[in-house]
Amino acid sequence: MTNTTISAANRVQQWDDKHHAEYVRANRFKRYMGTSQNSIIQVKEDLTKKRGDAITIPLVGALDASAGANDGSTSLVGNEKALPNDGHKITVSVVRDATAVTVEEEQASPINIRNAGKVALKDLQMQYLRNDLIAAMGSVGGVNYDTATEAQKDAWLDANVDRVLFGNAKGNVDQTAPAGGATNDHSGSLAAVDSSMKLNESTVSLLKRIAQTATNVNGNGIRPFTYGEDEETFVMFVNSLAFRDLKNNMDADHKDAMARGKSNPLFTGTTSLLYDGVVIREIPEIGVLDNVGASNADLSPVYLCGAQALATAWAKRTKTTLRKETDYEFVHGVGFMELRGVEKLQYADKDWGMVTGFVATAYDA
Repeated sequence: MTNTTISAANRVQQWDDKHHAEYVRANRFKRYMGTSQNSIIQVKEDLTKKRGDAITIPLVGALDASAGANDGSTSLVGNEKALPNDGHKITVSVVRDATAVTVEEEQASPINIRNAGKVALKDLQMQYLRNDLIAAMGSVGGVNYDTATEAQKDAWLDANVDRVLFGNAKGNVDQTAPAGGATNDHSGSLAAVDSSMKLNESTVSLLKRIAQTATNVNGNGIRPFTYGEDEETFVMFVNSLAFRDLKNNMDADHKDAMARGKSNPLFTGTTSLLYDGVVIREIPEIGVLDNVGASNADLSPVYLCGAQALATAWAKRTKTTLRKETDYEFVHGVGFMELRGVEKLQYADKDWGMVTGFVATAYDA
């Protein structure tokens, strides 16, 4: 009898699949990622099975209920309702990196440098994905916030004025028409936020109400994540400073919410709070906007997300790459490569599943 030997190529592929699953599972956003339209971050892997450099995420709005149901006194023929729909196209691009070590340095090290490199690369992949998700949340009209012009920020505010909150009041939007044809002034609205407008329970509830009343298709609000029979949750991503302010302000509310929150699949204990049906998740890497508020106050963006707020599309899952040129086996290198795209989903220029807030934060003394 001759036993079957698994080829080296197949073993590498199995390692790649495991590595991909592990690094995605270990990233801070994994709890909110899924393949269904109910997920906060929808994952699409269709392009891993067919060629193409982009994939369109279908977005389907609710049917209009304002006219009421047909009571049978008239024909349905010719009176059917049009199903609102749109799509958001995500283009994928290459994400890759590598590390290399010489035989001499490898011999001098007490650890296995090549294996350590694989672990370090997994951590690097996690950082890249995390950073891309944060950048997507803050993007304005598909443009990175840090590189967007004032005109682009004003145009985004115009399109999303029903789902953006500056400080603690909807009236803080500056409606002085800036140059460039916009109706609302983004920088002027930021300047309306003073240092007292920190993240607290009232602001969390206001952000939730804005999501529920946002003018999505046919007047329906932003769709929450649903679980169980009829439980609904929004998830808000905040940086450590805003999380600190909310936690300090919640006191007994936080203690009560901890006990109730364990049944929520999006709740994660020490790095999350739960208030008024909103999971507040700490993401330390979300940045601070320095000196943009009233009297040069520092502000932090917060992102309240419902279903399909973001999407991640993979065309090629993680592939391990080895350095072919080895200088007569003197240099050993290992790397990774994948094809993917990460974007905030939009429907007719509106952020489909997200409310963006800007709150005052102060750096720790």
